[in-house]
Amino acid sequence: MIVKLLRRVLRRGEPSAPTAAPGKPAVIPLARHGIHREMVSTGARRTCETLQQAGFKAYVVGGAVRDLIAGIVPKDYDIATDATPEQVRSLFRRSRIIGRRFQIVHVMQGGETLEVSTFRAVHDAGTAKDAHGRVLRDNVFGSMAEDSARRDFTVNALYYDPGSQTVIDYHHGVADLQQKTLRMIGEPRARYREDPVRMLRAVRLAAKLGLVLDPAVRAPIRELAVLIENVPVARLFDEMLKLLFSGHAVECVKRLREDGLHHGLLPLLDVILEQPLGEKFVMLALASTDARVRAGKSVSPGYLFATLLWHEVLGNWEARKARGELPIPALHEAMDEVLDIQAEKLAITRRIAGDIKDIWVLQPRFEKRSGKLPFRLLEQPRFRAAFDFLVLRAESGELDHELATWWQVFQTADEDTCAAMLRPESGVKKRRRRSRTKPSSTQGDDTTPASSID
Repeated sequence: MIVKLLRRVLRRGEPSAPTAAPGKPAVIPLARHGIHREMVSTGARRTCETLQQAGFKAYVVGGAVRDLIAGIVPKDYDIATDATPEQVRSLFRRSRIIGRRFQIVHVMQGGETLEVSTFRAVHDAGTAKDAHGRVLRDNVFGSMAEDSARRDFTVNALYYDPGSQTVIDYHHGVADLQQKTLRMIGEPRARYREDPVRMLRAVRLAAKLGLVLDPAVRAPIRELAVLIENVPVARLFDEMLKLLFSGHAVECVKRLREDGLHHGLLPLLDVILEQPLGEKFVMLALASTDARVRAGKSVSPGYLFATLLWHEVLGNWEARKARGELPIPALHEAMDEVLDIQAEKLAITRRIAGDIKDIWVLQPRFEKRSGKLPFRLLEQPRFRAAFDFLVLRAESGELDHELATWWQVFQTADEDTCAAMLRPESGVKKRRRRSRTKPSSTQGDDTTPASSID
C-alpha cells in the first residue's frame, strides 16, 4: 500500500508524464462513430464477451477502432482489459503470455490471434528509463483512464465495446480523426524521448489516414531524430516494415525526407534520393509495392529492400571494377559491404538478406543470351523476382528496354522461338569433322550442335 501511495504521489509531480483528460470520458454512440458490431472480427467479439462475462472490463482498442471509424478494414485487433495477464490466460485455453517490456497475452480464436493487454499506468519517476529517456520496462497496471493517457496519439486512445456498440474517448480522438489532425497525448518531446519510434509512427499514420501533423507534434521531430539511433535494431526493422508495407510507402518516404527522418534509417538512402536516377528507381519500387498492398497481393521484404539498396551496391560494384577487380567477385564484395553497413541500423534477418542477394546476383546473368545459359536462368527459384527487378531497372532508365523485352518474350515463348532468339556464342568454334577414307563405323558420329557446347 505504501509503495502504491508513494508512486501516485511521485507521479503527480512528474511533469513529463501524460495525464488523463479531466472529467469523465466521452461515450460516443453508434450514430456518431458508425462501427456496427458485425464490422468487428468474430474473434475480437468473442474475446471481449468472455472477459466481460467473467466480470472484467474488455474493449477493442487502438488502431482497429481508429481504422474502422476511418472506413479502413483493420489488419488485426487488440483488446484492452482490467484483467491481469494471468487472469486472461486462465480464461482461454489457446493462449500464452509473451513479452518482457510489455507483458501481453496472445489469444487464439480460430485462425485469428488477438493481443490482449492489461490497462497500464502512466509513466512516473519510478519507471525504468535509459540515459536518453527511453522506457525500458513498463509492467505497472493501472486504470482505464491511465491506460488511455499513456497511449501515443489521440486517435489511438479509443475503446470500443462490441456489446453496447459505444466508443469510449478520453482525449477527443474521434474529433481529431474527423478533423484530419494527428495530436499527441501529453508533451510531444517527452513522449518522443520515451519511445523514439513514435516519430516514425506519426509519419506512417499521417500518410495512411491523410492527417496533418499538429504543429506541436511535428516541431520536435527534426531535432530529436537522432534518438532513433538508440532504438534496438530489431524493433526499428519491424517499424520500417510497417511503414514500407502500409500501402502508402511513397507518401511516407516523402514525409520522412521532409521531416529529416530518412537520414540514418536506411544508411545512404538520403544520398540515393538526391540522385535523379536513384530516386526514380526507388519511387517506382515503392509505388509498385503500394499498388500490390492495396490490391491485397503478396509483397516481399527481400525484393523491396533489394530495390532500396541497389544503387549503393551498383556504385560500390562499379568502383571495384574500375580498380581492376573481376566483375562477379566484385559484385559479391559490394553486396556484403552494403548489407553490413545496413545491419548496423536495421536487423535484416538472414532469410531476407539471402533473398536480397539472390535478386542482386542474378542481374548480370540477364546479359547472357546465348547457349544454355538463358534456360538455366529460367530454372532459378528467384527468377521471377529477379526479372521484375530487371524490368524496374529498365523503367528507371538504368538499362535499355530491349533487354527486359527480350526476357519477357523468351520466358513465355515456345522451343523454336527460343532457339531463334538465342545469340551466337562468342569465342566458341564448331568442331571440324576429321576426314575419313571410309565410314567404317557409327562411332564418333558428331551431331552435337555448336550451341550446346559449353
